[in-house]
Amino acid sequence: MNPGPIIPLPNLLHGTGSQSRTNRGVMHKFPYILAGFLFFALPAIAQEGPSAKKLHDLFQRSWEFELSEDPLFATHLGRSQDNDKLPSATLADMTRRQKVKRGFLDEAKAIDPKTLGLADQMNLSVFVRLQEDELAELSFPSHLIPISNRSGFHISFAELPKRVPLQTVRDYENYISRLKDFQRYGGEQIDLLRAGMERNWVLPSVVLDGYDATITPHIVSDSGKSLLHAPFTSFPKAFSEETRVSLRQQGDQAIAEYVVPTYATFLKFMRTEYLPAARGSVGASALPNGRAFYRHRVKRFTTLDVTPEEIHQIGLREVARIRAEMETVPKRANFSGNLEEFVAFLRSDPQFYATTPEQLEKEVAVVLKKMDGQLPSLFKQLPRTPYGIRRVPDYIAPKTTTAYYSQPAADGSRAGFYYINTFNLKSRPLYEIEALSLHEAVPGHHLQLALQQELKNLPDFRRYAGFTAFIEGWALYAERLGLEVGFYEDPYSDFGRLSYEMWRACRLVVDTGIHYFGWSRSRAIRFMAANTALSQHNIEAEIDRYIAWPGQALAYKVGELKIRELRALAEKKLGQSFNIRDFHDAVLAQGSIPLPLLEESVHRYIRSHAQGPS
Repeated sequence: MNPGPIIPLPNLLHGTGSQSRTNRGVMHKFPYILAGFLFFALPAIAQEGPSAKKLHDLFQRSWEFELSEDPLFATHLGRSQDNDKLPSATLADMTRRQKVKRGFLDEAKAIDPKTLGLADQMNLSVFVRLQEDELAELSFPSHLIPISNRSGFHISFAELPKRVPLQTVRDYENYISRLKDFQRYGGEQIDLLRAGMERNWVLPSVVLDGYDATITPHIVSDSGKSLLHAPFTSFPKAFSEETRVSLRQQGDQAIAEYVVPTYATFLKFMRTEYLPAARGSVGASALPNGRAFYRHRVKRFTTLDVTPEEIHQIGLREVARIRAEMETVPKRANFSGNLEEFVAFLRSDPQFYATTPEQLEKEVAVVLKKMDGQLPSLFKQLPRTPYGIRRVPDYIAPKTTTAYYSQPAADGSRAGFYYINTFNLKSRPLYEIEALSLHEAVPGHHLQLALQQELKNLPDFRRYAGFTAFIEGWALYAERLGLEVGFYEDPYSDFGRLSYEMWRACRLVVDTGIHYFGWSRSRAIRFMAANTALSQHNIEAEIDRYIAWPGQALAYKVGELKIRELRALAEKKLGQSFNIRDFHDAVLAQGSIPLPLLEESVHRYIRSHAQGPS
């Protein structure tokens, strides 16, 4: 929900991949007190010393700065004072924010960790890592590419009705104000893209094929046909007819005079300026100082001090290991051919594909209800916030992945949602449904992120912080948990699980291959096709995603390997006293954290339980 450290609106964790903001002001991807929640949560300090007071004051000032700079994120948290505003995204804003964050970082580094309690030592470490990551991003400067082939202000803005309160007349007036402010905001985004063109920080042209389809649906001659008109078709019952008519007229006017022209301006800019300037290369290494940028991205998304070369080799080893396991499946399925023939069979036989969107939704719902019933055997504490299922909107479905997750509102006013892609059903095999659903909903993204939002022992900034290696590593680990509670019973679903794991292993190879070793798009596609059962449509969409989002795809497998490594260590050290529910609570107790801090936390859990139950 990462590339960025904080996961704001709309908090999408995409396709088995997280999306959040790298740049302040770019809309894109976490109130309950749970008694005794997460037994291994680090204790709060009973009495604050001078260093702790200084630290907590810094956290509060930094947090208020974050909210003031991003009114949409503030809305997500239930802060209403700026519900009529969109963020500001000028180059001057970027420079100003960089200076403020540098000041926060300097303050944090001036505090001696030895003067703090254990909980605040971790809080300080996470805070420093978040500031350093964001400052590095601004320095390269990735904020001059505020869009990708599947995300950006123009895509997320169309989802605004699902992300804001619409219960009172004031709510509607705020919504209309944001519609009017879109012209200013969109213009600032275009200015950022133009600055990127001047500095040769632009997207590869290959990922922009079909880009018009994400913009043209919002250029309508009738405001009533705009997705942003939806709130004016269904008002709260308490509104008088006169109020409804007035708000509808104001909304339609704002859409016609501000929203539609901005989308039209953006489309013209893309066609006449940006697309001609897009680069022919696909790897991040082709950007100015690109190899250093990619090395930064590798460390940022994995949270480890590793190199692209090391990640590439880990990927090759994992591909070989998983392929050996996949080789056993055709025989288990009583299939007479080899692995390649088995994959061709899976890709072409109609029995493995839904014929209607409704059928796909029902398959997903059955899997999730089955897992809901198994969760207590794996976890002591479960989130109180529910989740639902939605279809990926038509205007982005062709360019995005198979599914993604959207976090619940922090104030409890909106559930989490698992979005499934019903476009091109022949590319959505049913044998992948179990692994996909466990990843995106429970026990994957929804369970982890909803629990994180409900953690009251953490500072606010940590309840909404996101390290992709932890978040996506947990979700990939969650897929494998299905083996322990009755999933993947038929060889086809088990092959779907293995194919998804192989997909993430292949990412280590192709992402580093594209961005550091000079691989072409076609070579990356061939590698994925040779080693996974993904459809050709999905493979091409995924490769384009990696091209447009360097480094993010590395986080999944790296995070999962670390969690599995730590579980194996705990099982070995604790023997008969190992309890899977305790282990999972220990992993989730601190929310999303860098993998080295997770390792420290699990070692503390092991030492504690080696001395007896907590």
